[in-house]
Amino acid sequence: MFNDKVKHKGDCMMEVIIKDKIISFKELEQNIFKYICQCGCEMARIILEDNDKELEKARDKKAYRHKGTRSTSIKTVFGEVNYARTVYKHVNEEGKTEWIYLLDEAMAMDKIGLISTNLAEKIVETVTKESYRGTADAVSHTTGQVISHGGAWNLVQKLGDKICAEEKALVSEMNAGELVGEEVTPILFEEMDGVYISMQGKARPGKKRSREMKVSVAYKGWENDGKANTKLVGKIMTAGMENAKEFHAIREAMLQKKYNTDEIEIRILNGDGGSWIKDPYEPETVFQLDRFHIYQAIIRKIPDKKAQKAIRELIDEDNIEECFAYIEAYATSVESPETTDKGSKKALELLEYLQKNREGLIPYQRRGIKLPKEQPGIVYKNLGTQENHNCSVITQRMKHRRMSWSISGANNIAKLLVRKENKTLYDTIERYTDGIIMEARLNEVMDVLSAAKAPKYDGKGNKDGNIQKGHFALRDAMMTGSRKVLIRAFA
Repeated sequence: MFNDKVKHKGDCMMEVIIKDKIISFKELEQNIFKYICQCGCEMARIILEDNDKELEKARDKKAYRHKGTRSTSIKTVFGEVNYARTVYKHVNEEGKTEWIYLLDEAMAMDKIGLISTNLAEKIVETVTKESYRGTADAVSHTTGQVISHGGAWNLVQKLGDKICAEEKALVSEMNAGELVGEEVTPILFEEMDGVYISMQGKARPGKKRSREMKVSVAYKGWENDGKANTKLVGKIMTAGMENAKEFHAIREAMLQKKYNTDEIEIRILNGDGGSWIKDPYEPETVFQLDRFHIYQAIIRKIPDKKAQKAIRELIDEDNIEECFAYIEAYATSVESPETTDKGSKKALELLEYLQKNREGLIPYQRRGIKLPKEQPGIVYKNLGTQENHNCSVITQRMKHRRMSWSISGANNIAKLLVRKENKTLYDTIERYTDGIIMEARLNEVMDVLSAAKAPKYDGKGNKDGNIQKGHFALRDAMMTGSRKVLIRAFA
């Protein structure tokens, strides 16, 4: 009976809300979020302008002449923060006049534009999964900042360019003999492949629509956790649209940054047999022809299912010469004078492919190679992780859905994708967005925000205090429970 009364009252209340157009909880939530974002913008403005004043007081007044203030803005997760900072006239060592913003220099946030670290992380994290337009919609609907797809694109290009510059600097360090990684491994597994990306405009190579993006994964083994699906240990992924020489230089520099490569006793390389993969390596490198590409070539060149199975079994059993003889016999058996019949030609193409990569047909574990002792917690397994990384890291974001790219656009997004996979993306973003200004004395800001406190009363009850009127509710209002929560959150 009681529950029925409660339900009836609830139904009546909903009728009143609908009829009288009382604000819904959705609208309430939206309004609260909007208000909090406005408060956040105001708080950030106070912090920035207070720091500008501190810099003004501490400056060398002879070197930096005060020339008024200029307004600017910074994009944040709670919206665009508009603030004023002081401009100074400065004569540099060369005698040239410069116009300096000490606050901008202190913030060090002009590297990829005035954008906060948190917002940049939000945009980049989303753009690694969604299109630029989808990213703009998602960020605009979940933060207080409205961005366009062009804004998301610009951020990726600027950040990608910074990463490319870092890679070139790393290559220069390697060439100068200045790179010596701290991590030691007696064995290094490397896998490499190309992913063809659809290009647009002038980036299209002639009549073709696609270009090859080079992708590599290096690791020192598999985690020995007692499970069938073990994860890679010490993984470094590299990708880009560079030519083979430039790509290998970047790949090797990345390895030398992490590993002491002089201590590597043996390198095992897994690939599809392409010359751009094999040629840069030393002769003592153990090459293995990727199993996926072997099986793929068999299917593409041999239409007969029974013949496919027979060839595959011979390779899996390491009967290589017998396999070659079988393919040759098969090519002879399907030979036809008809020009349209290419069965024999394709079979011979398969034979040539396998013969060219003869040394890589037997897995490294079955060649009698003396492998270094496995490190604690690490096991050695069959290679073949490259295709999975191609799919999960590159293909899912950059192919399908009618996507097409410029060379620089494809290269820049690829740099972000592999840094995410290497778990260095957020560190990279922070390097180019976060400035020392955010080490501002928040206690001073909190003092400002709590300048008007709620009056104290003796006895019981909840008395209303006189609220000090002002332009900003958090700044010029009595101390309430909700404001205490906000202050504790920022303390």
